[in-house]
Amino acid sequence: MSSLPAQPLAVSLGDPAGIGPEVVGKCWDYRARLDLPPFVAIGDPRSLAAVWDGPIATIDDPREADSAFDIGLPLLALASAEPDVPGVPSVAGAHCSLDSLELAVGLARSGSASAVVTGPVSKVQLYAIGFSHPGQTEFVAERCGVSSSNVAMMLAGPTLRTVPVTTHIPLADASSLLSTSLIEARARATLRGLQRNFGIADPRLAIAGFNPHAGEGGALGREEIEIIIPAIDNLRAEGWDVTGPHPADTMFHAAARARYDAALCMYHDQALIPLKALHFDEGVNLTLGLPIVRTAPDHGTAFDIAGLDRAEPTAMAAAIRMAASCAAQRAANLHRA
Repeated sequence: MSSLPAQPLAVSLGDPAGIGPEVVGKCWDYRARLDLPPFVAIGDPRSLAAVWDGPIATIDDPREADSAFDIGLPLLALASAEPDVPGVPSVAGAHCSLDSLELAVGLARSGSASAVVTGPVSKVQLYAIGFSHPGQTEFVAERCGVSSSNVAMMLAGPTLRTVPVTTHIPLADASSLLSTSLIEARARATLRGLQRNFGIADPRLAIAGFNPHAGEGGALGREEIEIIIPAIDNLRAEGWDVTGPHPADTMFHAAARARYDAALCMYHDQALIPLKALHFDEGVNLTLGLPIVRTAPDHGTAFDIAGLDRAEPTAMAAAIRMAASCAAQRAANLHRA
């Protein structure tokens, strides 16, 4: 890569029964072809050995990852209470995935890792062991001492970046949970994230409407008039380049995408459907608003194909590259400051 972070990336393997171990192993296999920087995996070595036959270089300190990277996949080993079977999630595996996430975040917060890349986890299994967060994003935010309302989940691909204002909630609840202040908070996190992580000095943000045709002046709903437009006016008054509310059905063709750096969407599918339609194998989940860089591949555990050598490493590789790029950009920002 053209610029590399000072410390290696910390990559949690995710649920040991999912495809996380396989795609991380394949990323090391194809590290040159995929243009990947040194990284250290965190998790149970048995979950790797069950799905991947490459060399593992067990290390005790992430600073050893650089020298070990050409020998084998550097691994900070965490032993699960019992070995997991690919495709068969377990409570023990959930504990292991949470422990690996906790360690990866701790390494990044201490400066021992330049960024965190999180493998896919099973929320069902995590909830079974008392996990109380909607997802890994909220867990990482809490560990970093940041309110979940001040972070944003960006989905990024080569030609599109989207951010949902509301995330993992029933669609029927989305309208009642929208507020002018929440839209403003997500927008500011997005705009500052574009500056910090992508080096865009004057970012452009397009904000979607909630209703068809952005409400048609109130004929199809009043969320735009009562909630979204006041947020846009406040953001513009702060000096941000913000446009909208735009009808969501005309925001994502090529000419429209050229007019903004990110799109702020009102609910989960409004943001994720266009991203996955355009960049299904390259989508990256980037958490904005944190003191550390955190990315994740935009796919799940795929228990149905775990252990079958069918998982593609493309999205994990994209998450690793983006984490390295964002970490390098933040370091450059500090150097210029």
